[in-house]
Amino acid sequence: MMRTLCVAIVLSLTSCGLLQPAQAAPAQYSSDIHGQANASADEVWNSLIAGNSRFVEGKPEARDLVPLRRKLASGQSPKAIILSCSDSRVGPELIFDQSLGDVFVVRTAGNVADTVALGSIEYAVDHLHSPLLVVLGHQKCGAVSAACSGEKMPSKNLDAIVEKIGPAVTQAKTYAKPDDLLESAIRGNVHRSAEDVLANSDIVRDAVKSGKLSVIEAEYELESGKVVRLNMPASSQK
Repeated sequence: MMRTLCVAIVLSLTSCGLLQPAQAAPAQYSSDIHGQANASADEVWNSLIAGNSRFVEGKPEARDLVPLRRKLASGQSPKAIILSCSDSRVGPELIFDQSLGDVFVVRTAGNVADTVALGSIEYAVDHLHSPLLVVLGHQKCGAVSAACSGEKMPSKNLDAIVEKIGPAVTQAKTYAKPDDLLESAIRGNVHRSAEDVLANSDIVRDAVKSGKLSVIEAEYELESGKVVRLNMPASSQK
Protein backbone atom coordinates (compact mmCIF):
# COMPACT_ATOMS: atom_id res chain seq x y z
CA MET A 1 0.00 0.00 0.00
CA MET A 2 2.80 2.41 0.95
CA ARG A 3 4.68 1.63 -2.30
CA THR A 4 1.56 2.30 -4.36
CA LEU A 5 1.11 5.67 -2.59
CA CYS A 6 4.73 6.71 -3.30
CA VAL A 7 4.41 5.85 -6.98
CA ALA A 8 1.21 7.87 -7.23
CA ILE A 9 2.90 10.91 -5.64
CA VAL A 10 5.87 10.72 -8.05
CA LEU A 11 3.55 10.45 -11.07
CA SER A 12 1.51 13.38 -9.84
CA LEU A 13 4.58 15.63 -9.35
CA THR A 14 5.97 14.68 -12.75
CA SER A 15 2.73 15.47 -14.54
CA CYS A 16 2.63 18.88 -12.86
CA GLY A 17 6.16 19.68 -13.96
CA LEU A 18 7.47 19.82 -10.37
CA LEU A 19 9.68 16.78 -10.75
CA GLN A 20 11.77 16.51 -13.89
CA PRO A 21 13.62 13.40 -15.06
CA ALA A 22 17.39 13.48 -14.66
CA GLN A 23 19.19 15.06 -17.60
CA ALA A 24 21.88 13.11 -19.39
CA ALA A 25 25.38 14.58 -19.60
CA PRO A 26 26.07 16.49 -22.82
CA ALA A 27 27.13 14.22 -25.63
CA GLN A 28 29.75 16.59 -27.02
CA TYR A 29 32.93 17.75 -25.35
CA SER A 30 35.42 20.43 -26.36
CA SER A 31 38.18 17.83 -26.03
CA ASP A 32 37.72 14.42 -27.66
CA ILE A 33 40.58 12.06 -26.78
CA HIS A 34 39.65 9.77 -29.66
CA GLY A 35 39.19 12.46 -32.31
CA GLN A 36 42.72 13.81 -32.56
CA ALA A 37 44.79 10.79 -33.60
CA ASN A 38 44.60 11.55 -37.33
CA ALA A 39 44.93 15.34 -37.13
CA SER A 40 47.86 16.82 -39.04
CA ALA A 41 50.33 19.21 -37.44
CA ASP A 42 48.91 22.07 -39.52
CA GLU A 43 45.36 21.28 -38.40
CA VAL A 44 46.45 21.16 -34.78
CA TRP A 45 48.34 24.44 -35.09
CA ASN A 46 45.32 26.10 -36.71
CA SER A 47 43.13 24.92 -33.83
CA LEU A 48 45.60 26.39 -31.33
CA ILE A 49 45.68 29.72 -33.15
CA ALA A 50 41.88 29.77 -33.30
CA GLY A 51 41.90 29.29 -29.54
CA ASN A 52 44.45 32.08 -29.14
CA SER A 53 42.16 34.38 -31.13
CA ARG A 54 39.35 33.59 -28.71
CA PHE A 55 41.68 34.34 -25.80
CA VAL A 56 42.73 37.69 -27.30
CA GLU A 57 39.08 38.64 -27.81
CA GLY A 58 38.12 37.53 -24.30
CA LYS A 59 35.65 34.99 -25.66
CA PRO A 60 36.84 31.58 -24.40
CA GLU A 61 34.91 28.49 -25.41
CA ALA A 62 32.35 27.23 -22.89
CA ARG A 63 33.15 23.74 -21.63
CA ASP A 64 31.38 21.16 -19.51
CA LEU A 65 34.41 20.03 -17.51
CA VAL A 66 32.80 17.48 -15.20
CA PRO A 67 31.87 14.86 -17.84
CA LEU A 68 35.07 15.66 -19.73
CA ARG A 69 37.14 15.01 -16.61
CA ARG A 70 35.42 11.67 -16.12
CA LYS A 71 35.97 10.70 -19.75
CA LEU A 72 39.67 11.54 -19.60
CA ALA A 73 40.14 9.34 -16.53
CA SER A 74 40.46 6.41 -18.94
CA GLY A 75 43.36 7.92 -20.91
CA GLN A 76 44.76 10.87 -22.78
CA SER A 77 45.58 11.76 -26.38
CA PRO A 78 46.83 15.37 -26.39
CA LYS A 79 46.92 16.95 -29.82
CA ALA A 80 50.02 19.04 -29.11
CA ILE A 81 53.10 19.18 -26.92
CA ILE A 82 54.04 22.65 -25.70
CA LEU A 83 57.46 23.52 -24.27
CA SER A 84 56.98 26.89 -22.63
CA CYS A 85 58.38 29.17 -19.96
CA SER A 86 57.27 28.75 -16.35
CA ASP A 87 56.31 32.45 -16.20
CA SER A 88 52.97 32.83 -14.43
CA ARG A 89 51.66 35.08 -17.21
CA VAL A 90 52.13 32.45 -19.88
CA GLY A 91 49.76 29.55 -19.19
CA PRO A 92 49.53 27.58 -22.47
CA GLU A 93 46.10 26.12 -21.76
CA LEU A 94 44.76 29.64 -21.20
CA ILE A 95 46.46 31.54 -24.02
CA PHE A 96 45.48 28.87 -26.56
CA ASP A 97 42.02 28.44 -24.98
CA GLN A 98 42.40 24.68 -24.60
CA SER A 99 40.78 22.30 -22.16
CA LEU A 100 41.58 19.18 -20.17
CA GLY A 101 43.38 16.60 -22.29
CA ASP A 102 44.12 18.95 -25.21
CA VAL A 103 47.78 19.80 -24.67
CA PHE A 104 50.77 18.11 -23.03
CA VAL A 105 52.63 20.98 -21.38
CA VAL A 106 56.28 21.01 -20.31
CA ARG A 107 57.30 24.21 -18.52
CA THR A 108 60.77 25.36 -17.49
CA ALA A 109 62.19 28.82 -16.78
CA GLY A 110 63.31 30.21 -20.12
CA ASN A 111 61.60 27.30 -21.95
CA VAL A 112 64.94 25.46 -21.93
CA ALA A 113 65.12 21.81 -22.92
CA ASP A 114 67.02 20.11 -20.09
CA THR A 115 67.09 16.31 -19.68
CA VAL A 116 63.85 16.16 -17.68
CA ALA A 117 62.06 18.33 -20.22
CA LEU A 118 63.41 16.18 -23.03
CA GLY A 119 62.22 13.00 -21.35
CA SER A 120 58.78 14.50 -20.88
CA ILE A 121 58.60 15.49 -24.54
CA GLU A 122 59.80 12.05 -25.61
CA TYR A 123 57.01 10.44 -23.60
CA ALA A 124 54.39 12.51 -25.40
CA VAL A 125 55.95 11.76 -28.80
CA ASP A 126 56.60 8.05 -28.32
CA HIS A 127 53.63 7.01 -26.18
CA LEU A 128 50.92 9.60 -26.80
CA HIS A 129 51.76 10.20 -30.50
CA SER A 130 51.11 13.93 -30.50
CA PRO A 131 51.85 15.28 -34.02
CA LEU A 132 53.01 18.76 -33.02
CA LEU A 133 55.61 20.25 -30.67
CA VAL A 134 55.35 23.99 -30.01
CA VAL A 135 58.38 25.70 -28.48
CA LEU A 136 56.93 28.86 -26.96
CA GLY A 137 58.88 31.85 -25.68
CA HIS A 138 57.48 35.16 -24.53
CA GLN A 139 58.27 38.86 -24.36
CA LYS A 140 60.20 40.23 -21.38
CA CYS A 141 61.36 36.79 -20.29
CA GLY A 142 63.10 37.07 -16.92
CA ALA A 143 65.35 34.07 -17.50
CA VAL A 144 66.63 35.47 -20.79
CA SER A 145 67.03 38.89 -19.18
CA ALA A 146 69.20 37.32 -16.48
CA ALA A 147 71.35 35.68 -19.15
CA CYS A 148 71.71 39.00 -20.95
CA SER A 149 72.85 40.75 -17.78
CA GLY A 150 75.99 38.69 -17.46
CA GLU A 151 75.64 38.74 -13.68
CA LYS A 152 76.61 35.76 -11.55
CA MET A 153 73.61 33.79 -10.36
CA PRO A 154 73.16 33.08 -6.64
CA SER A 155 72.90 29.29 -7.04
CA LYS A 156 74.14 26.51 -9.30
CA ASN A 157 70.56 25.71 -10.26
CA LEU A 158 69.96 29.23 -11.56
CA ASP A 159 73.35 29.05 -13.26
CA ALA A 160 72.15 25.95 -15.11
CA ILE A 161 69.25 27.92 -16.61
CA VAL A 162 71.41 30.85 -17.64
CA GLU A 163 74.03 28.55 -19.15
CA LYS A 164 71.39 26.94 -21.40
CA ILE A 165 70.27 30.38 -22.59
CA GLY A 166 73.80 31.79 -22.90
CA PRO A 167 74.51 30.65 -26.48
CA ALA A 168 71.38 32.43 -27.75
CA VAL A 169 72.49 35.64 -26.02
CA THR A 170 75.99 35.34 -27.44
CA GLN A 171 74.57 34.92 -30.94
CA ALA A 172 72.15 37.84 -30.50
CA LYS A 173 75.01 40.15 -29.48
CA THR A 174 76.59 39.66 -32.91
CA TYR A 175 73.76 41.43 -34.72
CA ALA A 176 71.33 43.09 -32.28
CA LYS A 177 71.52 46.69 -31.12
CA PRO A 178 71.62 47.18 -27.32
CA ASP A 179 67.96 48.20 -27.19
CA ASP A 180 66.95 45.12 -29.17
CA LEU A 181 69.22 42.62 -27.43
CA LEU A 182 66.62 41.16 -25.05
CA GLU A 183 63.96 40.62 -27.70
CA SER A 184 66.51 39.21 -30.15
CA ALA A 185 67.86 36.87 -27.47
CA ILE A 186 64.33 35.74 -26.56
CA ARG A 187 63.61 34.73 -30.14
CA GLY A 188 67.05 33.23 -30.51
CA ASN A 189 66.48 31.21 -27.35
CA VAL A 190 63.24 29.79 -28.75
CA HIS A 191 65.15 28.65 -31.81
CA ARG A 192 67.99 27.32 -29.68
CA SER A 193 65.58 25.34 -27.48
CA ALA A 194 63.99 23.76 -30.55
CA GLU A 195 67.45 22.87 -31.86
CA ASP A 196 68.40 21.38 -28.47
CA VAL A 197 65.36 19.11 -28.51
CA LEU A 198 66.23 17.77 -31.94
CA ALA A 199 69.97 17.51 -31.25
CA ASN A 200 69.59 15.67 -27.94
CA SER A 201 66.66 13.34 -28.56
CA ASP A 202 66.77 10.47 -31.04
CA ILE A 203 63.08 9.86 -30.44
CA VAL A 204 62.06 13.40 -31.37
CA ARG A 205 64.52 13.64 -34.26
CA ASP A 206 63.34 10.34 -35.76
CA ALA A 207 59.69 11.38 -35.39
CA VAL A 208 60.39 14.61 -37.30
CA LYS A 209 62.33 12.80 -40.03
CA SER A 210 59.52 10.28 -40.50
CA GLY A 211 56.90 13.01 -40.72
CA LYS A 212 55.12 11.97 -37.53
CA LEU A 213 56.04 15.17 -35.69
CA SER A 214 56.46 18.82 -36.64
CA VAL A 215 58.09 21.55 -34.56
CA ILE A 216 56.78 25.09 -34.48
CA GLU A 217 58.56 28.00 -32.80
CA ALA A 218 56.45 30.84 -31.44
CA GLU A 219 56.46 33.86 -29.14
CA TYR A 220 53.72 35.14 -26.84
CA GLU A 221 53.08 38.89 -26.67
CA LEU A 222 52.29 39.82 -23.08
CA GLU A 223 50.11 42.88 -23.71
CA SER A 224 48.18 41.84 -26.81
CA GLY A 225 47.84 38.19 -25.80
CA LYS A 226 48.77 37.09 -29.32
CA VAL A 227 50.95 34.12 -30.16
CA VAL A 228 53.24 34.90 -33.12
CA ARG A 229 54.83 32.17 -35.18
CA LEU A 230 58.59 32.46 -35.70
CA ASN A 231 59.49 29.64 -38.10
CA MET A 232 58.31 27.95 -41.28
CA PRO A 233 54.91 26.20 -41.68
CA ALA A 234 54.81 22.74 -40.12
CA SER A 235 53.98 21.12 -43.46
CA SER A 236 57.25 22.31 -45.02
CA GLN A 237 59.53 20.78 -42.42
CA LYS A 238 61.59 17.72 -43.33
